[in-house]
Amino acid sequence: MKAKTLIPKDIDEYIALFPSNVQKTLQKLRTVINSAAPDSIEMINYQMPTFRLNGNLVHFAAYKNHIGFYPGPSGILTFYDELSAYELSKGTIRFPIDEELPYDLIIRIVKFRVKENLAKPQRK
Repeated sequence: MKAKTLIPKDIDEYIALFPSNVQKTLQKLRTVINSAAPDSIEMINYQMPTFRLNGNLVHFAAYKNHIGFYPGPSGILTFYDELSAYELSKGTIRFPIDEELPYDLIIRIVKFRVKENLAKPQRK
């Protein structure tokens, strides 16, 4: 499902590449991330929606069968038990595309990542 030929310039263009049902999920995910990290900056990085706050905070992407959410290894390890129902890898959570995303959990992961990033020395 992910469009390989078009590289979107912003998150709006990225979301517009997908069918309307997926667009709704992606837009809600975007809103949830923004609510948990209101000072973050939106951009496209690694050809996917990215939120930055003193470095990369989280990314997300849509695929044929899942929504990938990328909070980094620490975001997964900290919430590992609560994420046990989902396919995981070192820095990736794969949420089934046809199921409601666990937005409350996503908010907690993003808030954790905000605290973690703000505790790091600021990059030049």
